[in-house]
Amino acid sequence: MSISKPKSQPKLLDQVREAIRVRHYSIRTEQAYLGWIKRFIFFHGKRHPGDMGKAEISAFLTHLAISGNVAASTQNQALNAIMFLYREVLKQDVGWLDEVERAKKPSRLPVVFTPNKARRVLALLPKDKGLMASLLYGSGLRLMECVRLRVKDMDFHYRQITVRDGKGRKDRVTVLPKKLVEPLQVQLETVKSLHQQDLKEGYGAVYLPYALEKKYPNANREFGWQYVFPASKRAIDPRSRVERRHHLSETALQQAVKNAIRKAGINKPGSCHTFRHSFATHLLENGYDIRTIQELLGHKDVNTTMIYTHVLERGGRGVRSPLDDSG
Repeated sequence: MSISKPKSQPKLLDQVREAIRVRHYSIRTEQAYLGWIKRFIFFHGKRHPGDMGKAEISAFLTHLAISGNVAASTQNQALNAIMFLYREVLKQDVGWLDEVERAKKPSRLPVVFTPNKARRVLALLPKDKGLMASLLYGSGLRLMECVRLRVKDMDFHYRQITVRDGKGRKDRVTVLPKKLVEPLQVQLETVKSLHQQDLKEGYGAVYLPYALEKKYPNANREFGWQYVFPASKRAIDPRSRVERRHHLSETALQQAVKNAIRKAGINKPGSCHTFRHSFATHLLENGYDIRTIQELLGHKDVNTTMIYTHVLERGGRGVRSPLDDSG
C-alpha cells in the first residue's frame, strides 16, 4: 500500500502573493510589497522571516534611511509590506511591530500653479493628455483616478464624476467641468469605436475589479465598463495572462506634463499632482468652504485639506512687510 506524500507548502513569496490577491490589493501594491519583502530577506542573508523579529526589522529600516537615503514615505511602505508579511501570511502575533518607529514625513506646502500658469501648461499638452490633465485641474482627480476612469462613471446630465475605489478604497463624487463635456463626449466616441473593433477581433473584455467578473460574467464586454482613456494597444494582463486593452499608462501623462511645464518656462517642481493642489487652492480663493473641498478631494480628515489655507496666506501668514509701508 503506497502512502501519498503530503502536499508541500507554497513558497513564502507565493503565499504573500495569494494573500494580497485575496484582499483585492492593486497590482502595484502587490509588486511593491513583494519587492520589499525580497529586499528584507536578502538583507539578512536569506534568513526566513519567521526566525527574525523587531531587531532585524529596525536594522533593515535604518539601512534604508541611512545607506539607501530613501524618502520617509518609501521607508513606511517597506514597513507596511513587512507588517503584512508577519500579520497576514505568517500569522504571528506581532504587537511589537506597532512599536517600530515610522519615519516622519517632512511638512511641506504643496506646489500650486496660478490659474494663468495652469492654463499655459494645459495649452502645451497634446490633445489627449491635455484632456486628462484638465480633469486633474478641473475635477481635482488624482493621477491614477484619472487613468482608471470608466465610461459609466461620467454623468454629463448632472455634470459630475463618480470616483470609484479611490484612496482609502472609498467612492466619492466630484465636479465635471462644463468646458470638458464636449471634449469628453468626443473622447467616448473614439473609445466606442475602438471597443467595437476589439469585439470584432474577439477581444473587448476589460479588467473588472474584485469579484464583479464572476458576479456579472458579461459586464466586462459592455461599453460602460471600458476605460475613458484606453491604451493604444492591447497587452497581456500580468495576473490573468489574458490579452485585453488596459488604461493608458500613467507615466505617459506624467512625462507629457513635465515637458509642458518646462516649455511653459515655469520654474517650479510641478507634476500631475500640482493640478489637484491648484484645484483645491483656487476653489478656496473663489470662496468655497473647506468641507465642500474636503468632500470633492476625498480627504478623510479635514486637517489634510486645511493645508491649502496656508498656501493662500500671502507674505508669510498674511503679514504685510513694513518695507511695503515705507515711503
